[in-house]
Parts: sequence; structure tokens; C-alpha cells
Amino acid sequence: MRLFRRKNTDADPPDPRTAWPEQQVPEDPAAAAEEFWRSWFELLPMISAALGEGEPHRVEHELCQLVEALHPRLHFSLERGRRAIYALVVTGQEDPEVRPFTDAWRAAAPLEDAIWEYHDSVPPVPDPTEVTVNLGEHRIALADVRVVAQVDEAEHVVDVAVFHPGFGDLDDATRRTMTFLPLDATLGERLAAERLRRVETAEAEPAGAITLLELRELVRGLDAGPDENVGASG
Repeated sequence: MRLFRRKNTDADPPDPRTAWPEQQVPEDPAAAAEEFWRSWFELLPMISAALGEGEPHRVEHELCQLVEALHPRLHFSLERGRRAIYALVVTGQEDPEVRPFTDAWRAAAPLEDAIWEYHDSVPPVPDPTEVTVNLGEHRIALADVRVVAQVDEAEHVVDVAVFHPGFGDLDDATRRTMTFLPLDATLGERLAAERLRRVETAEAEPAGAITLLELRELVRGLDAGPDENVGASG
């Protein structure tokens, strides 16, 4: 499964992927969305064949062009679905200027079926503690991630510091990526963007650290608000 790291600050390293030539932004998000889905169904036999044979890279170029035509700042991934076999994720990484295009894309999407589901932001994985990220010779088990969380009750946001015992073996750019990836995997891109304020990498395991699943419970409880938390079990 491929997860996108949420952009956080101007200090983030540049995207290592090769940039496509600059493309004009469509004037009409709804028309661009309709064209996306028309082209999607034309490509679907090729996409299904590539996925069925375990070679999604065969259609990456075509899908990049398809998503780029919708808006040049959008990203996509093909994931294992939660309700269907596959999930198509098209995300603007919470960029408000791009939101009209993801909104139009989602509104024009076909009904989900047993094969495909569709998401306009990276969803949380069912259990992040079952995910292991392979980074060359390094294997980062998210079950070993620990987080210290400080809640700002007035603002309904959380500041976090993220620790993993394998962080010391990673270069700075990869360590920053692996600081954000567990958070997006745990909370989903949208909730993480809404409720996480400051995100730092911890060099040593902080006192009072919690697991990713405990962080999910904490942040979802904060997102629900006091009325929905009345009578909630721990």
C-alpha cells in the first residue's frame, strides 16, 4: 500500500518524484471531473489487468496523466480497499485551492461496488500497528511507534512528538517522512490535517508516550466533541 506524506512546513524536503511539465488548471472543476471519469472507464480494462497481475506500475504513467489533467497539484494512489477490493485515492493534500476539484471529482464518482471504492483524501488504515514500511535495508514496524501528545483543549488540536527506535538509522529526509506517515496512516490525511498542530520527531522515547491506536482514540474523541463523548466507554 502506498501512503502520501502530508505537507507540513516550508522546511519539508522537495518531492523527489520527477515533475511533469507545467499544465494549465482547468477552468471548470465539474467538467474536468466528468472528463476524468470518462477517461477512467476507458482505462479500466488496462488497470484491472495490471492490478490482477500484480503490476500496477504498468498503468502509472496513464494514471498520472489522467490525474494531472484534473489538476496538476493532485496526487493519487491505488490501495487495498476497506469495503471493496481496490480503492482509488485522489488527494490535494488538504490544499484549499485544490478542494473544488476533489469535491467535483468525488461528486461525479460512480457508485462504489465490490471492486472499487473512491476517496478524496488518504484514509486511515484499519490497524496501523500491522503495517511495516520497508526502506531499503530498514524495516519500520509502525507497532513500535510511540507518540507523546499534548492537547490544546481550547483550540481542539494536538501537538505531537513521534518516536521509533529505528529513526536513528535513517537520514534526515526519510526520518521526516516517517514522522508524518504513521500519523496519516493512523488518523487519515484529513483528520490529521485538522487536528494535529505541531508535529516533531523525538530523538528518544518521550515519557508518557502512547501507541498509535491510543492516539487515534484520543484524536477521534477530540473531534467528536463533548456531546458525543458523553457516556463513551474507555
